[in-house]
Amino acid sequence: LGFFDPLGMLTDADQERFDRLRYVELKHGRISQLAFLGQIVTRYGIHLPGDIDKSGLSFDSIPNGWAAVNAIPAAGITQMILFVGFLELGVMKDATGESEFPGDFRNGFIDFGWDTFDEETKLQKRGIELNNGRAAMMGILGLMVHEQLGTVLPVVGQM
Repeated sequence: LGFFDPLGMLTDADQERFDRLRYVELKHGRISQLAFLGQIVTRYGIHLPGDIDKSGLSFDSIPNGWAAVNAIPAAGITQMILFVGFLELGVMKDATGESEFPGDFRNGFIDFGWDTFDEETKLQKRGIELNNGRAAMMGILGLMVHEQLGTVLPVVGQM
């Protein structure tokens, strides 16, 4: 997980710049994992119960994929943007300065047994997360492209 640049795109960059890019890669990978899972779950037919607003618009009536953006009321889109902004500015950061690596947001609070692993296992798990995030970025991109093409995919169905 160290500095690796086979294409020479960071020849003049330092470790700090690389760490920033790694942090952004991890963040996008984590978001893509959630997006991919959300696509699969909602296309399978699992939706939140109840209504999305007070007018009676149910979660089930919101279409899948890009069509959902136009179907969600403006107040809902605004709430999502504000919530993501809150997470970005207030929660998803190294507030205590205790992070071991880029993307470590435990802040001395949540551990889930991370400190019980040896260094080799920690590096392996970080590599697994990085690769899963890369795969999810390609996966959600593929789903979005196929949705725009209107193709039929196994498991997902008509897009």
